[in-house]
Parts: sequence; C-alpha cells; structure tokens
Amino acid sequence: MAKKATKSDGRSLVIVESPAKARTIAKFLGRGYDVQASIGHVRDLPKGAREVPEQYKGEDWAYLGVNVNEGFVPLYIISPDKKAQVAKLRKAVKGATTLYLATDEDREGEAISWHLREVLRPTMPVHRLVFHEITKEAIDEALANPREIDEGLVRAQETRRILDRLYGYEVSPLLWRKVGPRLSAGRVQSVAVRLIVEREQERMDFRSAAYWDLVGTFAASAGGFQAELVSYQGRRIPSGRDFDPATGTLKDHRLLMLDAEQARALAERLRKACFTVEGLEDKPYAMRPAAPFTTSTMQQEANRKLGFTARRTMQIAQSLYENGYITYMRT
Repeated sequence: MAKKATKSDGRSLVIVESPAKARTIAKFLGRGYDVQASIGHVRDLPKGAREVPEQYKGEDWAYLGVNVNEGFVPLYIISPDKKAQVAKLRKAVKGATTLYLATDEDREGEAISWHLREVLRPTMPVHRLVFHEITKEAIDEALANPREIDEGLVRAQETRRILDRLYGYEVSPLLWRKVGPRLSAGRVQSVAVRLIVEREQERMDFRSAAYWDLVGTFAASAGGFQAELVSYQGRRIPSGRDFDPATGTLKDHRLLMLDAEQARALAERLRKACFTVEGLEDKPYAMRPAAPFTTSTMQQEANRKLGFTARRTMQIAQSLYENGYITYMRT
C-alpha cells in the first residue's frame, strides 16, 4: 500500500481533462473532493529542436522525438504551455489523501491519466475512474468501482502517436521534394487519400448501359396501385445490379434486355391485356426506434440536417458531455 502524502487536508484529488468537466463534477462531489483539470495532455513528443532536452540533442533520432534505433521508444517532455498547470497539479497532489484520475474512457483519456501519474509521481493511492455520462449516479458508481490504468489502452495511444510522428516527419518531406510543397502525409489521411483515389478510378472505369423496364398503373375498386414488370415469358427483366460496371454488359445473357422500341411495343401489348391478382399476403411490420448515435452517425446526421462540419459537431458534443447533458460521444 502506498504511503499517504504529508500535510494532507483530508481531501481527495480528482483530475479530469477540462475546466468545464471539472466544474460539473465538483457540483456532485462536494467538499471532500478537490476537482482539477489537466487541460488535455500534459506531456507529448517535442515539436521541434528547441524542445528536445539537452542530453538528447546529439542523437540522430532527436528530431523525431522517437528513438528508432532502440525499439521506437518515445521521448516525452512536459509541453511548454502546460508547465504552469502541471505545477498547479503538483501542489494539489501534496495536499490530497487519494488521487482519482477521471479522464475520458478512450485511449486518449487513458494516456492522459498515465502521463499524469508519471509526471505527478503521487505517494498516495491512485485510482482510475471511468463513467459514460456525467451524472451523480454515474460518478458515485465509478467511485464505488475504481480500477487500475489500462496499460493496453495506453500502449495503443502511444503507438498511434509514434506512427503519427513517423508519417508526418518522414513522409511529408518526401512529398515536398517529389510532388509539391505544403503537402502532408499521415497515418489516417494517407490511407484515406488512397481509398478516394481507388474509388475515383472505379468511377472513371465505370461503363454505363441503357436499358428499359416497365411500370404499370392499375385501377382497382379499392384504389389504384403500381407494379413493376419483373419477368416476361419466363425471362427476368434486368436491373442495374445485373450489369458489369467495367463493361456495361449483362452478366447473365438469359435475362430479357429491352431497348426503347421493344419496351414501347411490349407496353402497348400489355396495355390491352387483362390482369388478375392471384394472391395476397399480409406481413406483420414493426417499426423500431433508431439506434443511439455512434460518433460517425452523429456527425453524418448533424451535417445532413444542420450543415455542421465534423469538427463543429464534436466541439458541441464535447461541451454537452462535459456539462452532463449526453453520454460519452466517442464510441
């Protein structure tokens, strides 16, 4: 069991990412807790040569911030703009009996908690709090069931960060030299660009085909209805999926493909024919409510209905979550 900190005022320290989230949680916890914000990540890879610690400046990998010669070990520094906040948190830790790390439950949040533990070096018990919504019930449940930091999630975030750095610092300069200035490469964006290019190539290779189908409007005593001709004399009328997109020809030549003249002639013959409804089948139909939003469906719907960008949608959702109005939005 870790030793308790000296000069304690008997309060537990809770650290979250944002001041807004801290204010909301503080309302539920009361006087026995001191709720502070890290304001995002407190440590990161150095962004330039000036941020590299002096003892590493001579290393050939120093500009990357990742030791590619010995297992891709990252070099972490306290971000210059977070030094004052870290100092504030270190002071708060000295007066606490227990430290609760209540950052978001995704890999970024898990990494923030891990970095906070590494930077603050607490001597009192440390617990990880996770909750899906910022309500009193959810926070009480998290306090009753704390867990350890998930090292697997931390390593996943660390791997993502290293890959981002290697792509950005190694591949982007190559693009500047070989393709054009101000281009960038990335772990996600480079793959996305390839998918777009492949999809565009498919579109350019697509061969259209002209075909005709027939839709009849029928009058009945109970009201009119429409029906589509699906087969004629034992041969099915093709639809769009029956054509090869690369050649524009039918995949199955046993289907009846009508041209304009044939379609008009057949329509004229069918216009004079008598039709009989041979069967009627009732099927139960249940309308289920829409599933809760995922991150992507929320962004899509916000763009479709409100014209919001993905960034604006996430900013609004983050604010709603931090103020206790919605559940966690990165799912």
